[in-house]
Amino acid sequence: MAEQESEAARDARLMALAIDAARRGRPSPNPHVGAVISDDEGQVIASGHHERAGMAHAEVDAIAKADRTEGMTLHVTLEPCNHHGRTGPCTEAVIAAGFRRVVIGSLDPAPHVPGAVDRLRAAGIEVRHGVLERDCKALVADFAKHIKTKLPYVVLKSAVTLDGRMATRTGDSKWITGEAARTEAHRLRDRADGVLVGIGTVLADDPQLNVRHVPGVDPVRIVLDRALRTPHTAKVLTASGGECWILHGSSAPQERRDALREAGALLLEIAEGSDGRLVMEDALRALGEREIVRLLVEGGPQVHGTLLDGGLADRAEIFVAPRVLGDGAAPGMAMGRGSDRMAGAWQIDDPVVRRLGDDVWISGELRRGEES
Repeated sequence: MAEQESEAARDARLMALAIDAARRGRPSPNPHVGAVISDDEGQVIASGHHERAGMAHAEVDAIAKADRTEGMTLHVTLEPCNHHGRTGPCTEAVIAAGFRRVVIGSLDPAPHVPGAVDRLRAAGIEVRHGVLERDCKALVADFAKHIKTKLPYVVLKSAVTLDGRMATRTGDSKWITGEAARTEAHRLRDRADGVLVGIGTVLADDPQLNVRHVPGVDPVRIVLDRALRTPHTAKVLTASGGECWILHGSSAPQERRDALREAGALLLEIAEGSDGRLVMEDALRALGEREIVRLLVEGGPQVHGTLLDGGLADRAEIFVAPRVLGDGAAPGMAMGRGSDRMAGAWQIDDPVVRRLGDDVWISGELRRGEES
């Protein structure tokens, strides 16, 4: 006879299914949330996820798909909402459905109306929370940062050689990595609300910054261009799908503003610092105010370096090719002030390492080192 599944093991198994469901949809600026309804034996009755902002939340989606909910168990990756927003409180729907038990992965990082767990318990529902909490928190890391700080969650993406170079000294970077790595980079674009590059990248590479190698949704294309040097023929302006926003300084010439608006760009004026560059935190705040929750930054090296120096980067997605340029004049992934000591270097905590053909993909949350 097969060994009976413990409640803890069952909760972990069903929460893992809810996590898989949560990865579907494109709910930004709302968080990715998944839900699974099961019976007393742990058999799945229905699952749901939050597809789009304004559409049914994961719990309500699962309830609508279930043929029975009375006395059943609900596993949900994020604490049910307890407030009226674009939709009604999920706590009301959960209570009305008659669940016996609710298992929560992560508590709401910044609940509009606290007390969801207490409200469910007051209705006689058994509540457990903290199941696969780390994985569930990772699902909403971008939402958590944005709702607390109003800044985007910043993901640094780069393709580099073994010696950390992202182009030759002449600017040639096509192609450092293989097709599989480039395909995954397009999946990262699909997950992002916006993809950002500096004007140097636009002038050197003329990127399209849309999603082409996989099915997906194009992010907003964003260029840091203090003096508005972006050509009116640049692919960021002419590529299919998505909008193009250009962040510029107050000194940008009026004729360039007029020309780029005529070409279809949305222009956002950002404060300039004493070094003559755009103030990066102000740039991020302007994007956050426009509901850019997850921002993929594809370079160049000065942009990456500025974000790291300012403590503004949250995650890294680095594709490493088995090539060595061996050229000290070739640009590296990040060219900021950096640290005088290795102890102060940024590092990826608990990195995920994957093989993509001949290349290696390293990803994870960034943490700044401490210099003594």
